[in-house]
Amino acid sequence: MSSVRTSAKVVLVTAACALALSACAGNNKKNRNRLAYEERPVELLYSTGADRLDRRQWNQAVNYFQEVERQHPYSEWSRRAILMQAYAHYQGNDYAEAIGDAERFIQLYPGNPSAAYAHYIKAICYFEQIVDVNRDQAATGQALGALRDVVQRYPRTEYASDARLKIDMVNDQLAGKEMTIGRWYLRNGDTLAAANRFKTVIDRYQTTSHTPEALYRLVETYLTLGLMEEAGRNGAVLGHNYPGDQWYADAYKLLTSRGLRPATEPEPGGRRGIFRMPFTRDKERTIQPPQASDPNVAVEASQKSEMRSIFRLPFGRKDEPRPAPEPTPEP
Repeated sequence: MSSVRTSAKVVLVTAACALALSACAGNNKKNRNRLAYEERPVELLYSTGADRLDRRQWNQAVNYFQEVERQHPYSEWSRRAILMQAYAHYQGNDYAEAIGDAERFIQLYPGNPSAAYAHYIKAICYFEQIVDVNRDQAATGQALGALRDVVQRYPRTEYASDARLKIDMVNDQLAGKEMTIGRWYLRNGDTLAAANRFKTVIDRYQTTSHTPEALYRLVETYLTLGLMEEAGRNGAVLGHNYPGDQWYADAYKLLTSRGLRPATEPEPGGRRGIFRMPFTRDKERTIQPPQASDPNVAVEASQKSEMRSIFRLPFGRKDEPRPAPEPTPEP
C-alpha cells in the first residue's frame, strides 16, 4: 500500500514539475518574442522594423512596429506601424493576427485613406486561407465578402483591381464546390439533389469555367428525371454559348439518342471545358503597404507639421540621410 502511495506521490510531483516547466517555457517564449523596453527614437524603431521586413524577418519586424506603438502611441508613425504589423503578420502566415491588426486600424481610423489598405490586407488573408473544394469553404465565403467590400468601397484603386481578379478565382472555387457535391449526389442516385447543385452553378456562377459541365449535367439529370423539355432547353443554352466545347458534343449525342435534336451542330475538334483560371496564392503579387510619400496616405498631412522630415524615409529603407530640421522661430 505504501509503495502505491509513494508511486502516486512521484507521479504528482512529476506532473507538477512538468506544468511548472511548461509555464516557465511559455513565459520565456513570450518574453523572448517581445523587445525589452528601452526608449528609442521613433524613426530608429520604425526604420529598423522596415529593415527587418526587407530581410524577411517577419517576427522581428512585428516587434519593432509594436514598439513604435508602445513608445509613441499618438504619433503618425504609430498609425502606420499598425499597417506594417498587419503586413508582417500576413507575410509570416499569421493570418489571424494580421486580420486583427487590420480590423484595429479600421476601428481606430475608419476615415483615414490608408483604411483602404487595411480592408485589402484583411481580404487577402481570408483569400489565402481558402482550401480545396473537397473541404469546408467557410474561408472562401469570408474572402468573397471581404474582396467585394474592397471593390465597393474603393472601386478605382489598385486594391480593387487585384480584388476583382481574386473574386473571379473565388467564384470559380465556389462553383467547383457545388459541382463536387452535385457529382457526389449523382453517383449516389440522388438525381434531384444533384440537379439543384448544378442549377446553382448556372444561377450564381455562370461566368466561371464550370458552366459548360454544369449545363451538360443538367441535361443528363433532367433526362433521367424524364423532364425532356428542361433537358432540351439546357442543351440549347449549352450549344448557343459553347458550340465548340466537348461538353456540348456529349450533350448533343445524349439528346439525339433520346429523340431530341438540338438546332446547333457541335463544332468539330471541340475540347473539354473553357479556360480555367488557376487558383494561386502568390505573396509576391500582394500589394505592399502604401509608401509614406504617396499623396493618398494620411501621413502626408504630417509632412506639413514639425515631424515632416522623418516621413521622407521610404518604406523598406533606412539609409537615406535625413535633412536637418528647420529652426524653430523665436517667439
